[in-house]
Amino acid sequence: MAGHSKWANIQHRKGRQDEKRGATFSKIAKEITVAAKMGGGDPGFNPRLRVAVDKAKGVNMPKDKIDTAIKKGTGELEGVEYIEIRYEGYGVGGAAIMVDCLTDNKTRTVAEVRHAFSKHGGNMGTDGCVAFQFKHCGQMIFAPGTDEAALMDAAIEAGADDVATNDDGSIEVLTAPTEFIAVKDALEAAGFKPEFAEVTMKPEGENVFTGDDAVKMQKLLDALENLDDVQEIYTTAVIEE
Repeated sequence: MAGHSKWANIQHRKGRQDEKRGATFSKIAKEITVAAKMGGGDPGFNPRLRVAVDKAKGVNMPKDKIDTAIKKGTGELEGVEYIEIRYEGYGVGGAAIMVDCLTDNKTRTVAEVRHAFSKHGGNMGTDGCVAFQFKHCGQMIFAPGTDEAALMDAAIEAGADDVATNDDGSIEVLTAPTEFIAVKDALEAAGFKPEFAEVTMKPEGENVFTGDDAVKMQKLLDALENLDDVQEIYTTAVIEE
């Protein structure tokens, strides 16, 4: 058993994404463009693009926006050259934070990220200062009430690395990043559709926040997430509502 509040936190995160759908579309479009540029415009032969397109569909991003982003990546349409950068730092109480960015102006981005950290009680660190607290993996979360034994059998057969049931009844399936698509497809074919699925940096531990500290930490995470150049935020912080 693990992750005492996993399901509530996933629902909280999805709710916040829905509230900011326009910004979410813009950030996913960037990821699609970069993925298409790196590996080609066919999701069937480009795992990173497939993940990005699946994420776009998951938030009901219009097909024409997805197609446009792919064409910008493949050069069929004029697009912006993006640089991938990761920043690391600490939030309230020393909670670890990693911030993945796609930017066309590194000087602007680092200044904005540093400002967000310092304004809201955190501080940026050096490269690698918190990365060891996270594991690069594929992660799928299944709703409480899912048939645990059947899901575990299907996941193991599909090649998953680990299956864990959380205290709240949700079930977590972990894979190697390279096996994420294959395992997800196999589980969906077996009738198991995850509520949440992505290749992520999963925290190895948690810093649980309540009360004023939770409010402060959420403000820091929101400030970072609201930056146009920020794509993903990974943190050991768990905000209890």
